[in-house]
Amino acid sequence: MSAERLFTFRNPWFAAGVGITGAMVVLSLIAGFVLLPYATTSLQFASLWDAICSAAGVPRTTVTAEAVKPDFTTSNVVMNSQMFGPTDTRSVGRGATLAMQCAICHGSNRQGQVDTPNLEGQTAAAIYKELRDFKSGARTNEVMSLFAAKLSEQDMLDLAAYYSYLPRQRGSRPDPAVTAPQIVARGAPMRNIPACSSCHGTTDAKLGTPWLDGQSAVYIKAQLEAFTTSARHNDIGEQMRNIARQMTSNEIDAAARYFASRQP
Repeated sequence: MSAERLFTFRNPWFAAGVGITGAMVVLSLIAGFVLLPYATTSLQFASLWDAICSAAGVPRTTVTAEAVKPDFTTSNVVMNSQMFGPTDTRSVGRGATLAMQCAICHGSNRQGQVDTPNLEGQTAAAIYKELRDFKSGARTNEVMSLFAAKLSEQDMLDLAAYYSYLPRQRGSRPDPAVTAPQIVARGAPMRNIPACSSCHGTTDAKLGTPWLDGQSAVYIKAQLEAFTTSARHNDIGEQMRNIARQMTSNEIDAAARYFASRQP
């Protein structure tokens, strides 16, 4: 059979092959340039032409779908390193007066006080952020929410200055023999969990994050579990919630025990 007779539409097999191939191309174009772009829930296209252009990589005007807003208040605290400069003795003095109301739960004599954090020597940025979050409702607690509601901006800065000025107290049950578990030292990269020490280190820490050495294991575990269930949700960008949700109960226990065993 000659080539002329083979590649001609008079040949039913050649005509069928061309027809099937053409139909597959058309269906692929419709799926790739129309159906898939419209299936993207985060974008709304003004027209079919906009959807086709978007699929082809040509920028067009799109209408972003309204983000689903949480039904609770989130933290809106913005901080920078210039907010907490050299120690201001006047601010520390005012903070000491205000802190007299806090001594029942956060005083130096903390025997048996395992469900509240030790604030002595805590970073000023961490204390300020938490007070701001309690005041705004981004973080809630029956006692702290009522107390923070009465604080002014200067009051919160003064309390932060006072507690950060105090020397850190030793942990209630120090155990130097305890080594850092993997979740603390290296995290779990395959589950997008960074090392706890990358933000809560003793020598270097992310601005606004608290130091955890010497804190009660009961308190640390309770906070991690609260982040897991979103009962606590004042972490900016859901960072701690996303981390805690990926942690196992054994990892939470190990991290809590390790930090509690550390000397501040």
